Amino acid sequence: MTSSSKTSALHYRIEAADLQAHLYGVTFTIAEPEAGQIVALPVWIPGSYLVREFAKHLQKLRASQGRRKPAVRQLDKHRWQIDCTPGVPLVLHYEVYAHDDSVRTAWLDTRRAFFNPTSLCLQAEGQQDRPHDLEVEGFDGIAGARLYTALKPLRVARKTGFGLYRAADYDELADSPVEIGDCWVGEFEAHGVPHRFVVAGAPPTFDGARLIEDSRRICEEAIAFWHPAAPKARGTRGSRDAGQRRTPHDRYVFMLNATGEGYGGLEHRHSTALICTRRDLPLLGQQNGTQAQGDGYITLLGLICHEYFHTWNVKRLRPAELARYDYAAENYTELLWFFEGFTSYYDDLLLRRAGLIDDAAYLKLLSKTINQVRQTPGRQVQSVAQSSFDAWVKYYRQDANSPNATVSYYTKGATVALALDLTLRQHGTGNGTLDHVMRLLWQSSEGGPIAESDVRQALAQVAGQSLNAELDAWVHGTRELPLQELLAAHGIDVKLDPATLAQRLGLRASEGDAAQRSSVKINTVLRGSAGEAAGLAPGDEVLAANGWRLHKLDDLLLYRQPKATRISRAAPAGTSGKVRYAATELLVSRDQRLLTLHLEWPEVDTQSIVWRLAVSDATRAQAWLETAQAG
Repeated sequence: MTSSSKTSALHYRIEAADLQAHLYGVTFTIAEPEAGQIVALPVWIPGSYLVREFAKHLQKLRASQGRRKPAVRQLDKHRWQIDCTPGVPLVLHYEVYAHDDSVRTAWLDTRRAFFNPTSLCLQAEGQQDRPHDLEVEGFDGIAGARLYTALKPLRVARKTGFGLYRAADYDELADSPVEIGDCWVGEFEAHGVPHRFVVAGAPPTFDGARLIEDSRRICEEAIAFWHPAAPKARGTRGSRDAGQRRTPHDRYVFMLNATGEGYGGLEHRHSTALICTRRDLPLLGQQNGTQAQGDGYITLLGLICHEYFHTWNVKRLRPAELARYDYAAENYTELLWFFEGFTSYYDDLLLRRAGLIDDAAYLKLLSKTINQVRQTPGRQVQSVAQSSFDAWVKYYRQDANSPNATVSYYTKGATVALALDLTLRQHGTGNGTLDHVMRLLWQSSEGGPIAESDVRQALAQVAGQSLNAELDAWVHGTRELPLQELLAAHGIDVKLDPATLAQRLGLRASEGDAAQRSSVKINTVLRGSAGEAAGLAPGDEVLAANGWRLHKLDDLLLYRQPKATRISRAAPAGTSGKVRYAATELLVSRDQRLLTLHLEWPEVDTQSIVWRLAVSDATRAQAWLETAQAG
C-alpha cells in the first residue's frame, strides 16, 4: 500500500452496485455542508463540446446526516438541494447507469469498468476548490481487475491500484478518468516523464512492444517541440536531467479501449482516453516499420499524437473563455480552430518528424485533410471561427445538411495552420515558423489562457509584420486559402486526380447489396451538385437507372446512354473522343412513393477533383517536413 493521509472534506466511494444492470453505486460524503447544500452533476465534459445531460443516468438519490434523513429537492435537470443541517457531515447515496462504450461517459459490465468523474461525481456547490478524494475498492465481478488512473494515490494497493486517490479540486477530479479491468500494460519514459499505456480488449496477437516504442517516440517529439531545450534521445530511453522540470506534467497515462468498431479520443491533463478497432492495433508477425502495419495503425498513432499534443494546447494553453469551466451550461469560444485545428495540423506532422512515417505517407494524410475541406460546400457558408462557436449545436449534431452549411474546425483549422506555417516560412523574418508561434504563446501566457489577440500578436512578432488580413480572410471569412501556391513554394506539387462518381455527383450514399436486394440509399446531397439539380434528397432510395436495377452507385456508369461520340482530329486512329451522355432516368423511392427523376451528367468541375500532394523539390520540402524548428 502507498502512504496514507487524512481524508479530505469531500469524499467519493465508488463501487459496482450491479454489474449485470450496469449500475455504479456512489457514496458522496460532504464533511462540512452548507445550509441547504446544493449538489450538481455536470451537463458536459471538457474537450467534447456538447451538452450530454449526464444526470439522465442518475437515480435513487437519497441523503443522511446520522439518523436524520434530510429531504432532497430537485431544482432543475442537474441540480438538487439538500435540506441539511450546516456543519454536520452529509452523506449522499445514489446509482448511475453506465453503458456507453465511449471515451466521454461511463461503462460497467462483467469485463470492464470505465468512468469519467463528470458522469459519476456530484459537485458540492461552493466547495469546488477544496481537495476531493476518490475511493474505489475491488470490483469482485470483473476477473483480474486492476485500476488505472492519473490521479495521485493516497492509500492504494500496489498490485491492483484499488484504494484512495486525491484531486486538488473538482476540476482535477473531473479531468481524471478511471479504467478498471484485466488490461495489457506497458511503460516507458520520455525525457524523464514516466508514461503508462493501458489497453483493454487487446487480441492475443497484439504487438505491445511496437505500440510502446512508437508512442515513446511520439511523446519525445512532442516534449521536444514544446520544450526544445529538453534533450532528444531518439532510440534510447529519455534522460531525467531536465524533462520533469520543463514539462507541465510529471506523469501520463494512455487508456486505450480496443473494440470491434470505434474511434476517438478525449484529452486530459495527465492522461487520455482512446478508442480504436482491434484491426488498428499493431500485430505480432507483421513486418517491421510503422507503414508496414497498415493505414489503420498510422491513424491510431495520429490519434495518440493528437491527444498528447493537447497536454499543452487546450488543457493548459486554452481559450480565455474556458479559463474556468462552467459545468452547468455551454462554454462558448471562437478559438476551437486554433486549439483543435492546429493540434490536427501537428498530430500528423510530428509523426513525420519522429520518423514514424515518410514524406509520401505524410502528404497522403495531408491530402486527405485538404480534400475533406474542398469537398465541403459549407466552407463557403460558415467561417471556421463561427464553426468553433457553433460546435455545441452544429458540429456535434450533424445531419444530412451539415456539409452544406458548416465546416469542421478540425480540418479547416488544420489547413489554416498549414497556410500560416508556410506563409511564415516563406515571408517571415529569419527562420520564423508556426513552431515558434506556438512556443511563444506558451511562454508569454505561462501555459495559461489566451485570447485571439494573443495569437495575432504572436504571429506578428514571428512574421515581423501583421498577419491580421490573413486571419480575417481565412478564419473569420470564407475565402479560399492559397494552399497550392504556398505548397509549391515549399517544394510540393499538387497533382489532380479524377474524382469518384459520388464526388462528381455531389452525393454521399450507402451502397446496396444484390444478394439482399437492397438499393442505394442517399445520405447527403451537396449544395450546387448534379444530384441536387436532379431532385435527389437525403433518405431517397435509388432503385433503378434507365430501367436497370441498381445496387451500387458506381453501377450508374454502366447504364448511361451515350448521346454521341465525337472523334478528335488529334486522337490516334481507333480511339474515341469525348463522350456526352443523355440524362439518366432514376426510379426513386421516397416515403413509400415511387418517383422518376432525371440526372444530367456533369462536366468534371474543379471542386470535385481530388488533390494529391507530391514532393517536387526535396531540399525545400525537408526544411518543412523533417525537422522541428528550435528557438
